[in-house]
Amino acid sequence: MGELQRLTAAHAPALLAFETANRAWFARSIADRGDDYFAHFAQRHAAILAEQAAGLHHFHVVVDPAGAIVGRVNLVDVAHGRAELGYRIAASAAGKGLATAMVARVCALAAGAYALAGLTAVTTLDNPSSAAVLRRNGFIVDGAITVGDRPGMRYSRDLEIQRD
Repeated sequence: MGELQRLTAAHAPALLAFETANRAWFARSIADRGDDYFAHFAQRHAAILAEQAAGLHHFHVVVDPAGAIVGRVNLVDVAHGRAELGYRIAASAAGKGLATAMVARVCALAAGAYALAGLTAVTTLDNPSSAAVLRRNGFIVDGAITVGDRPGMRYSRDLEIQRD
């Protein structure tokens, strides 16, 4: 299915390939990252790794058996025991349960290794697949929002912190 790995510097080439190959696919349901993201990818990758090292975010990639990145599942803006979940799956891997499985793994990491008490996530109303992934993983609707210029929903999930 796919292996969840914490993002490292070594992932940079494969991550850029993933983002480039799936740019149009992602833009169908979320705001495009813009040309600047791709033009300055190396600098941005180094910056997010520094933020991860500081505990501000937890970035993950989903790697297929051939070593290609087929997804991302991230926890961003970690503060006060909470974070925002975001994820994206390659067009070639969509609709196969990968997002649901990887979000479940990151939720377990959030409650365990990262000691978080809760997560939030957002999706647009025209992305029912994303909403289904959230519902399957125990997220509940927390209110209507606007994502960019599109109507959406905010979801939340409380976690039971797993102590070793």
